[in-house]
Amino acid sequence: MNQILESLSANGFATVDYIVFAVYLVVLVSLGLFLSRNKKGEEKSSNDYFLAGNTLTWWAVGASLIAANISAEQFIGMSGSAYASGIAIAAYELMAAATLILVAKFLLPVMIKRKIFTIPQFLSERYNNGVGLAFSIFWLFLYVFINLTSVSWLGALAIKQILGLPTIHGMFLGMQVDYVTLFIIIALFVIAGIYSIYGGLASVAWTDVLQVTFLVGGGLITAYAALAVIAPHVGASGALDALSVVFQKLSSVPGDTHFHLVVERNIDLYPVLQGTATQAPDPYFTIPGIVVIVGALWLTNTGYWGFNQYIIQKGLAAKNLGEAKKGLIFAAFLKILIPFIVCIPGVCAYLIWNDPELHSKIDLAGAITRSDDAYPFLIRNFTPVFVKGLSFAALTAAVISSLASMFNSTSTIFTMDVYKKFLHKGASERNLVKTGRLTSLIALIIALLAVYPIMGGADQAFQIIQEYSGFVYPGIVVIFGLGLLWKRSSGPAAIAAALGTFVFSILFKFIMPNTPFLLRMGYVFMVLVAMFIPISLLSKNTVKAAEMDARTVSRQMFWSRVLLWSGIVVAAAALVAKIAWWCGGHLAVLQFYGFEAMFFLAAMLVVLGIYLRSNAKDKVQDPKAVEVDLDLFHTDRGFNIGAICIIVILTVLYVALW
Repeated sequence: MNQILESLSANGFATVDYIVFAVYLVVLVSLGLFLSRNKKGEEKSSNDYFLAGNTLTWWAVGASLIAANISAEQFIGMSGSAYASGIAIAAYELMAAATLILVAKFLLPVMIKRKIFTIPQFLSERYNNGVGLAFSIFWLFLYVFINLTSVSWLGALAIKQILGLPTIHGMFLGMQVDYVTLFIIIALFVIAGIYSIYGGLASVAWTDVLQVTFLVGGGLITAYAALAVIAPHVGASGALDALSVVFQKLSSVPGDTHFHLVVERNIDLYPVLQGTATQAPDPYFTIPGIVVIVGALWLTNTGYWGFNQYIIQKGLAAKNLGEAKKGLIFAAFLKILIPFIVCIPGVCAYLIWNDPELHSKIDLAGAITRSDDAYPFLIRNFTPVFVKGLSFAALTAAVISSLASMFNSTSTIFTMDVYKKFLHKGASERNLVKTGRLTSLIALIIALLAVYPIMGGADQAFQIIQEYSGFVYPGIVVIFGLGLLWKRSSGPAAIAAALGTFVFSILFKFIMPNTPFLLRMGYVFMVLVAMFIPISLLSKNTVKAAEMDARTVSRQMFWSRVLLWSGIVVAAAALVAKIAWWCGGHLAVLQFYGFEAMFFLAAMLVVLGIYLRSNAKDKVQDPKAVEVDLDLFHTDRGFNIGAICIIVILTVLYVALW
């Protein structure tokens, strides 16, 4: 205990910092408990508990989406990747903003119209109960054993390092553990569980408005304050000038990629792509060129933002479709801010730690022994009093809000897709809510017991999580995307894609170990659609297709031709570039920018063209096909202006920082 008290008194935190953090915790828990209460004389229904009674406004939807999404993965993992490779890792955030526009326009409207509670429910209704149950079990395992454990583990490590706490070894259930880390994990689980388990999604979503205020506001203030503190040491007159100096210093280093959003393959500096014991890996290996713009990053983002229960559940809980769409646009704007919150601090930490002149000028506490130490290191050394407490609250808010969302979504999937459907079909509303609360509590206990055996101190945790999530997303996008939009999608094709996404992802990792995982994901997607479409077209389990009016057929055929010809042109361009690479022509340089991602783009365009043509022309359809009314995709003027603004901002950023 004395060790801990000594560390807390010597970590640079002042009393006011602890007060700021304590006030945040008190307000959070009090608000959560206040929102958890039942209305007078009424008990919560399953809709109240799992979908907040469909009461969420656009700003609550957007804030809750971001609060659920941003966690230690971003603050620690993404900042660590920015430290190691640069701001190109921000593509995960920037392209997510573009993805949210597509989800809001094309995917969410269909789900809301069908009154979907959960993503597995859609699979059961669209394909069969077997597919739905399989994905329910898969997601339960993913949330409990991967998401809850990784978020709590990374969050605990960050909190421990920021506070400068010691390691105290001991035994827990036969395992050697660090008691300090374990205590922090327990505290995070308890705080998140206090209000989320009892109050359900309403408590989670409305407290997320508070959380995202701390998260975004505190994060921006942290980045600005850190730059202001660094400024005198780099000869700058203020925070923005300091950022300019950092940019100039790193841009003057040959081959440095820290301020490039698109990373080129650099054979001269990194002869071995994956790196060796004496050579760092080429940043291209994790963020390969234009792949982040036109490649398989779209699979990761579409799978995550469109078909992930603890994310899309916020949109499904909106008051109406209009509020849901506006909420996603609001979330997209917030997404664009995230790189400034997490990537810039990582880049600044890189300059400070690797510039001998700066190193000698500044008395630094702690060290950066691996990439993921960057953000905690920056907070300890370069944030002033009060801002430290705010920064600490922002990081903790990110972790707690994500855990709360995961508890709620885990209970939603188990209760609605397993318990109600297979274990107790006649369950009352009261029983469903009780089961949901019990499920959240059990998930908390299991994750707590599993966190040490499963999680470790891997370098660049964000990249590792993304790669192994990438095993799943090609199949998820094919199964859900085509199931939602294509009337010929069949159950056998869905099962083949579900198995294939794992089989081919593992196979390609072994036979193509030197290929960036984002490129491998694209290849897996192409193989899966090459299986899915023929299996569906050959299915004998069909019924007569619903008739479409001439105008709808004409519109679908027009866009089908546009997409098919676009796909053919893009594929031809990619093939020419590949041949040039083999022959050593002038166009061979395109391969250094990941131009082969154009094959993935071509495949996406062709698949969309095929689905539109099939929907317009085929006289039969799958018995469980989703009837899609094109008017569902209509958006109002406000949505369109917001979407255009987002696209313009993204374009400017990529042009300026290419």
